[in-house]
Amino acid sequence: MFFLYTLFVEIVQQLLKIVTFFSPKMKLFINGRKDVFKTLETKLNKEGKTIWFHAASLGEYEQGLPVIEKVKAKFPSHKIILTFFSPSGYEVRKNNTVADVTIYLPLDTKTNAKRFLDLVKPEMVFFIKYEYWPNYLNELKKRNIKTFLISGIFRKDQAFFKWYGGFYRNALKSFNHFFVQNDASKTLIQSIGFTNVTTSGDSRFDRVVAILEKDNTLDFIDTFCKNPLHEFKMTTIVVGSSWPKDEELLLNYINRTSHRLKFIIAPHNIKPEQIANLKSEIAKKTVLFSEMEGKNLSDYDVFIIDTIGILTKIYSYADIAYVGGGFGNPGVHNILEPATFGIPIVIGPNYTHFAEATALVHQEGCISVRDQKEMNQALDLLVQNPDERHEKGHICSTFVQMNKGATDKILKHIS
Repeated sequence: MFFLYTLFVEIVQQLLKIVTFFSPKMKLFINGRKDVFKTLETKLNKEGKTIWFHAASLGEYEQGLPVIEKVKAKFPSHKIILTFFSPSGYEVRKNNTVADVTIYLPLDTKTNAKRFLDLVKPEMVFFIKYEYWPNYLNELKKRNIKTFLISGIFRKDQAFFKWYGGFYRNALKSFNHFFVQNDASKTLIQSIGFTNVTTSGDSRFDRVVAILEKDNTLDFIDTFCKNPLHEFKMTTIVVGSSWPKDEELLLNYINRTSHRLKFIIAPHNIKPEQIANLKSEIAKKTVLFSEMEGKNLSDYDVFIIDTIGILTKIYSYADIAYVGGGFGNPGVHNILEPATFGIPIVIGPNYTHFAEATALVHQEGCISVRDQKEMNQALDLLVQNPDERHEKGHICSTFVQMNKGATDKILKHIS
C-alpha cells in the first residue's frame, strides 16, 4: 500500500509541474519547495536541537501559534522548524518571528521524508489540527520521535472510520498523543482503538484571548470612526474577510440604509481590479486604505481596507461585525477574533463545519442570515438596539473566555 501511495504522490508531483503554467498558486506550491533541503542544510547546526511544527495553511498556523510560543519558551535551546503545505499559509507567514526556520513541507514521498528528518532531527513533532502524511508519520515512528496532534478534529466521514481506511488508521499509530478539540472527536478516535487521547479544547481561543493584551490602536481607524462635526465615535460595522456574495448583500444594505453609520470593509481578496469594482458599487463616500494619505478620514462613510494584517486590530473598533465566507464552501471565516472583543456577529448560512460558529449561533451571540431580507433585519436589529448589541457581544466574549486554556493542557503532557 505504501508503494502505491508513494507512486501516486510522485505522479501528482509531476502533474503539478504542468499545472504551474496555468496556476500562479501552483507555481508557488512547486517552486517554493525547490530549495527546502538547501535551506535546511544552511540554517541548521548538525548538533543543534530542534522541534518541528507542521501547519497545513494559515488557519492552522494561527491555531497552533499559542502552543508554538509556549513550547519555544519552555525549550529555549531548541530551534523551531515550521512547515506549511499550502502557499496561502507560507506566503503570508514566511517572515514570522516565532520560528527559526519556516519552509514548505516537501511532498510526502519516502525519499523526502527520510531526507527531511535526516536534516531536521526533531526531538518532538507537532501536527496542527489535521494533515496525516503516511510516509512522514511512518518515518517518525521508525525513529521513535515523539509526535503529537494538537487541536485535532475528527469526523465520521474521514477515511479512518471507513471499512477501507486501514492504511490511514495505521498511520495514526505514529502519534504518541492526540489532543483534540472536543469530546465527539475523542469518542470517534477511541472507537478505532486509540486511548492516548485528551480533550484539550481549541488553542485558537488562547490566541484570541492574548489579542486583548496587545495594543490594538490604529489612529487612522480612530479618526475614520468619528463624526466629522462632533468628534464622537459613530456606530461602526466592520466587515471582515468578505467574498462577492457577502458584499452583494452588504452593499445593498450600505447603499439603502438611512442610519448614520460607519462601515469598514476588509475583503478576502484584495486584487486591485476587485477592489476598484467594489468601490464603484458603493453609493456613499468611500476611501481606500491605499489612498488615504492627505484625506480627512472622518468625512467618509465607508473605508475599504485593501491591505492585509490589520483586520484583528480593526475589530476592536467595531460595534457590529460581519464575518464573510458563510455563503460559500467550506464556510464562514474566523469569528473568534471579533468575538474576543465582545462584539455581536452576523454571518452567512454555511457555518456548521465550525464548532465555535455553531455554538455561538445556538447561544445567540451570532446571527446567521440566508438572504437580503434576513441581512437587513439582523443589521437593523443590532443598529437600533444598543442593549441587544451589548447582550450578544457579552455572550461572544464570555464564550471565548470560557473556552481558553487548551495550550496549558497540552504543555502539561509535554516533557
